[in-house]
Amino acid sequence: MATTTDVDAQVPVREGEYGSKVTAVEPGGIEYIPDRERHGSPIQLFWTWMSPNMEFATVYVGVLPVALFGGGFWPTVLGVTLGSLMGSITHGILSTMGPRFGVPQMVEGRAPFGFLGNFLPAGLSWLTASFGWFIVNSVSGTFALVTLTSLLNNHHEVISFPVAFTIIVIAQVIVAFIGHNMIHQFERVIFPYLTIVFGIATVIILAQAHFDAGFNSKVPVPFGGPSAAFILAVFISFGYAIGWNPFASDYSRYLPRNSDPKKVALAAGLGVFVSCTVLEIAGAAAATFSTGSNPTEQFTNPLPFILQILVLLGIALGAVAANVLNIYSGSMAFLTLGIKLAVEKRRALSALVFGAIGLVIGLLLQTNVAPGSKYESFLLLITYWITPYLAVVITDYVLHRGRYPESVFYDTKHRNWKGFIAMLAGIIATIPFWNQPPPVPLGWVPSNYPQLGDLSFFAGGIVATVVYLVLYQIGKRPAEAPTQARARA
Repeated sequence: MATTTDVDAQVPVREGEYGSKVTAVEPGGIEYIPDRERHGSPIQLFWTWMSPNMEFATVYVGVLPVALFGGGFWPTVLGVTLGSLMGSITHGILSTMGPRFGVPQMVEGRAPFGFLGNFLPAGLSWLTASFGWFIVNSVSGTFALVTLTSLLNNHHEVISFPVAFTIIVIAQVIVAFIGHNMIHQFERVIFPYLTIVFGIATVIILAQAHFDAGFNSKVPVPFGGPSAAFILAVFISFGYAIGWNPFASDYSRYLPRNSDPKKVALAAGLGVFVSCTVLEIAGAAAATFSTGSNPTEQFTNPLPFILQILVLLGIALGAVAANVLNIYSGSMAFLTLGIKLAVEKRRALSALVFGAIGLVIGLLLQTNVAPGSKYESFLLLITYWITPYLAVVITDYVLHRGRYPESVFYDTKHRNWKGFIAMLAGIIATIPFWNQPPPVPLGWVPSNYPQLGDLSFFAGGIVATVVYLVLYQIGKRPAEAPTQARARA
């Protein structure tokens, strides 16, 4: 690997002095982080990825397979554990790229996709983060804040949805605007509170759960039976976990270059796995016995009053913890599209603008983008592009043994259409397996074999990997032929 001096001369280096300052606004955008600015240790990735998942959106992932698809408790527990595990493993792998290359995750994608081809995953990541998860999580936190203030006022409304939504969004934008170090510090500060409150809530809910609950054919979507409910549990939890994968290196790229890759992968992967698995199991448990007028109440109603208050506050904090990552990484994905802003705080400015746009969209749509509406469709939909993306990135990384010249990440003339073609092929391959409510068309496979649930992630990942490997081998042949000829001579 090139030395620090060599790299600094070959790539755009993030300007300004930032270091480990927490309250200073992070300068620059998607530039390379030089060694003099590197700091921190791998363990910080654990709470940075634990805190954002301790919110109601995670709980609802466990509720869905039971309440919507009729899954039994234990099959759902196994399903969400497997799905979260797979998504956490890929998250750990991608996190190791941060210290190695010192650039954001979407910038790293320029190696396997090329500068122009990378617009596909970068554009999708920007839209997913800035106008997908950002709004859904904000609505979830808003419901918690509205319910919390109502409980404290003897079930009389204190603040309206628009006011609560605005409060949540402003809190998120402030943290994301300040930048990388503030985000890590914020996730660390709220980590103990969220862990204790959600931990106690999980124990109480599990104590009341109906562990013997089997498949329920009276739910809204029982088609496909127990096998479909199980597969969908795996798929939804996997989709939720890998939703963080396109951001992985964004929060590890400031770590020293010599950081132990195993420690980086373990801290980041466990942060996602532990938080997702535990809260999704709690959601599945709550769905076996609890009722409520909305999903939030279904989770909080079984709890003692004081714990309801604490959990609702935790849900609101968790939503903020999740969305500071979405706003921050969404703004960097946007800059990866080749957008040039001639201001030192271009990343911070982008975060501010997209936060404002998300505020307007959320106020207009409100409950139409809340968990419990079309939320399950969104969870499945994001996997249709992320899995082929992961297949291309990880396959190319393995083929190159993790060795890329850092200059390739900023070379506007670098072309590698293999990645673009493979990812597109993987996305197209998911179409026959689509299994979502209207207006998304039902795929041929679930139409004829409903017991298979939704296997889109499996199809998309395999096709993208195979197509990339084939194109990679074809691309090598012209270069190898002259070498072989010279060897024979």
